[in-house]
Parts: sequence; structure tokens; C-alpha cells
Amino acid sequence: MRRVVTLLALAVAAAVAAAAPVPVRIEPVTAPHGLVVAGHPQATQIGVAVLQAGGNAVDAAVAVSLALGVAEPYGSGLGGKLMLLYFEAASGRTYALDAMDAAGASLDVATYKRRPEDDRYNGYSSAAIPGLAAGLWLAHQNWGARPWAENVAPVVQLARDGFAVLPKTRVFFAEKEAVLRRGDAEIARLYLPEGALPVVGTRLANADLARTLELLAAQGRDGIYRGPVAAAMVAAAEKGGGGTFTLADLAAYEARLTEPIGIDFHGYRLLSSPPPTNGPPLFLTMLKVLEADAWQGSLRQAANLDRLGRVWREVQPRVQAAIADVPEAVFNFEKLVAPDSIAELRRLTAAPATAEPKVAWFDNSGWSESAAAATTHFAVVDAHGNVVCATQSLSLHFGAGVVVPGTGIILNNSMSNFAYGRTASVNQAAPGKRPRSTIAPTLVLRDGRPVLAIGIPGSARIPTALAQVLLDRLVFNRPLAEAIGDTRFHFNRDWRRNDAESFEAESSLPEAEVAALRTLGWQVELPEPAGTGKNFGGINAIELNADGSRTGYADPRRTNAAAGY
Repeated sequence: MRRVVTLLALAVAAAVAAAAPVPVRIEPVTAPHGLVVAGHPQATQIGVAVLQAGGNAVDAAVAVSLALGVAEPYGSGLGGKLMLLYFEAASGRTYALDAMDAAGASLDVATYKRRPEDDRYNGYSSAAIPGLAAGLWLAHQNWGARPWAENVAPVVQLARDGFAVLPKTRVFFAEKEAVLRRGDAEIARLYLPEGALPVVGTRLANADLARTLELLAAQGRDGIYRGPVAAAMVAAAEKGGGGTFTLADLAAYEARLTEPIGIDFHGYRLLSSPPPTNGPPLFLTMLKVLEADAWQGSLRQAANLDRLGRVWREVQPRVQAAIADVPEAVFNFEKLVAPDSIAELRRLTAAPATAEPKVAWFDNSGWSESAAAATTHFAVVDAHGNVVCATQSLSLHFGAGVVVPGTGIILNNSMSNFAYGRTASVNQAAPGKRPRSTIAPTLVLRDGRPVLAIGIPGSARIPTALAQVLLDRLVFNRPLAEAIGDTRFHFNRDWRRNDAESFEAESSLPEAEVAALRTLGWQVELPEPAGTGKNFGGINAIELNADGSRTGYADPRRTNAAAGY
């Protein structure tokens, strides 16, 4: 159903409907001027209000990004990272803005590696320099139309008044209740009101975060990277077991304005985020290998799933070996998708393997399969055709599990995404380096103009989700609502089990296809009903239609919402 909207249209209703042609019902929302799709309805509402007040896509993105940090505290925020693509309608150019978390220049790697492994995942020692605020500031400095403070103001109010606890909000809190009770008094005070999980329908306020956002509004990036907030971060880390960055490291952090990576595919140009993100090199290379295939039937038939899995099997280790925050990473990607490399990958994956591949060593760093991996994705299109497509994260669910006292900021645990093994890795931890991540905000262009902005949370499941939805939409020509709502699946290499491979899917996958996949040698796992959203994240997307309207798709696997005007 398509309809023009002027009020907020929520996409948090029934995720599974018996009458739907696919197991998860997606309700598209169409608007003639501007449109926002984001991970919480209040963040979406704030973004639309900025557009209606004369802001452009970047102004709205600043507000939406910060609002998501308030309303989805488990997934992103001022203590985490951001990767943003921006299509500038006037020039026809697409930019990538890298505001990924970074190790401090002062990091002593040898000393850090001797610390307990748990220190890389929990507490202040697991936090890298957060990049999100610097990234938003840089985007606004380059492309914003409204005053910075006006974009931040509604988020200050949201933090002060509190965000609405939705049913899935409580589920995500419950999944990591142990982290909330781990011992950090600040995170427990804010997110376990009266010592218990928040009640659905109530609001959770964060007065400390509201004051921090006021500093950000008044001082720009310096409100976070210099002054009392920066001092509070470093002091809390020193008191809480030692951090990985100093005041000088925070002051020196800079977001990077760079170029997206991309491929040509079936008459489209697919653009996604550059290294240190390793999700885009995986799914873009997979799609390029599959471009010449003559598909039979539907994508979710066993033979087609096996074909996709065989390509994934060959491409993933190559990406892991070549892509990270190193100068040669973009060149390494270009080599992967060069004609001779694609031809070799097609040869290697042409027929079903007779035995599992022998992987002598697999670098798993920056490739979490954890269901607790939490991120959020949003997209904005304004009346002029400017597009922001952005993914942001704290790395794992609730990040480091600590809130810096007096600031309301949850810190990331991105130090866990580096490699620390004895075997050399392109993702080896180093001073000033940015750990890699699977996040993958993506734009699809036709004749130089965007037709689709898309992305998803979900750690290692991000690139496989994008590969399947883009195949369904661009090759199988399915409506995007069906491509997003159909049974989600994933290929998993479990490094903890000697690189054992499995095929995972929502339990709506037909039994006949499950049996056929097992016959083909796949270990099939069905961890959750369709629409649950724990293992398979919610895709958010906007299509730019030929008539000038925009259609948003908010996947109810998470607390997503779409609205426009």
C-alpha cells in the first residue's frame, strides 16, 4: 500500500501476518518531498520536523543520528562510530564520511595485548576514541543549511523528556541485562530504573546526556573532544582500570572525508562505505561474481542458496586477508573485483564443492557473529534530492557497558574489533588505527542518480543481508517490500569451531529447502521465527521514484519507523 503521509507512520506493528505474501509484512510509506527512515519513531519524527523547518538531508541526519543515540542506547551514540554516505544532488557526487572509532596515538600495543582478553570487550579499556560527533560536525560544516545548534536542540529535549520504551526496546534491554548489572553504577542507574528492566510504554530520560548535548550544540565537536566531557572520559577510564586514549588523542581525532567504493552491476552503480569497513568489499565482490549467473526459480531455493554460499565461502577469507585501515585496502578491493579475479572466483565456485574447503587460518577480527552485535541504520532524502545513508554503532550491544559519569555517554568497545593474534593480520592493532567493521551504508544509482539508499544492523549478517536483498530487488525484480520481508538467511563461519560452516535462516524457510540444503552439505540452523529481529536485523531503505516521490521501508524486525511530508 502506498500513500502520501504528513504525520508519522510507524512501522512497529505486527511483524508477521498470515495473509502476507512473505513472512514479515513491510508497510511502505510514500511522500512527495522529504522522507526519513530510522531505528526509532521519535528519531524519525525529529528528522522529518527538521526537513519541514527548512533543513536539508544533512541537517536532518545530524538530528536523527543524535536522537538514535538517545532512543536506542544499546545500538549507537556519542560514544560510538559512524559511517555516512552523502549524495549531493547539485553536483551529482557521492561522498563517504568515515567517523569510525580509533585507537589512541598513545596506545602501547604490547602492553595492551598482555591484558586479560575480557578487557577488550568490557569496561573502559575496551573503548576506542569515539568518532560519531566529529563525523556529524564535519558533515554539517560541509553541507548543512541550518545552524548546527538548531539541529541539536530537539535531541536535547528528547533526552530531557525521555524516549518511549517500545516492546522491542525492552527485549533488547533484557538480552543484555547482565551487562547492565555488571557493576557500572551509571549504566544501571540510567537503564534499570528502580533496579528493574524498563516497562513498555514508559519513558527513560537522561538528564546528563541532555547537558552533554547542550555542550555539543553550543561548541560543536569541541563540546565532546575538548573540555569537561573529554576530561570526564579520560578520568573515568583511569579510575575504571585504564583507557586506551588521552586528552591529546581526543583533541586530535578527525573524521575523514573520502570516497565510497563501488561496482557496476546489471546497469546500476552500487556504492558503499570504504575501508576500514569490510562488509562492503564482501557483498560487492559476491555480487560481481554472481552478475553473470542465469538464475532459475526464486532466490531462496536450495540450489540458489548453495550457489550464493559457495561464492561467500571463497570471497570472505580474501576480504579478511586484504581489507582494514591500511593504505593499500582500497587497491586490494579493486584487485578483488578486477576482471581476472572475478573470472577466477567464478571458476572456483562453478560447481558444488565435494568437500569443505580447508582454511589454514582465518582472521576473524572485526567479524562478530554475536547476536548481541548492535548497530542502527538510517536514511534521509530531502526535497532537493540530497541523500544521506548512514550506519552507526557502539560495536557490541551497549558497547563497553559503561556510562561516563556526569555525561550520559555509553562508550563503545571497538578495541575488540582489532586482531591480536600471533599471526600477522592486516587488522592488527596499532596506534591511531581504526578497527574494521562490517557496517555498510549503500546507495544504488542509475544513470548517475540514486534510486535506492539501504542499510542494516547486524554485525557479520550485514553483508549477507544486503547481498540477498539487492539480488532480489535488482536481479529477481521483486518489490523491495517483499525483498526485505522475505525469509532472511546468513552463512556463518564459526572460527571457534575450527571454521565450521553453517547456513542460518529464519524458521520460515520451507522444510523442503532445508532438507535439500542439508543434502548439499550445509549444516542448517533456524535460530528464530521470521520477524524476531534478534539474529537478523531490520533493514531500513528509501527508494527514489521516477515521479519524484520517495518511498520508505522500515523493517519491523527492529523498532524502525518511516515518515515523510
